[in-house]
Amino acid sequence: MEIRIGITNTGRELNFETNESAADVKKAVATALDAGATHLTLVDAKGTSYIVPTASLAYVELGTEETRRVGFVA
Repeated sequence: MEIRIGITNTGRELNFETNESAADVKKAVATALDAGATHLTLVDAKGTSYIVPTASLAYVELGTEETRRVGFVA
């Protein structure tokens, strides 16, 4: 699943693929924001960790979990 995170006062967004489900990512973001945590940690499909300060979150966009089709559709 693709995740895009917008960060305030930054022209670029953080974009990566993860193996976690959309429900798990939503829960992690909501828990960090509700608890007043200073940062949010997410891991991509290759094992790289991303630490994002919660005060700078502009938006979190979650892509679909279904895989893309390859080839022709008859």
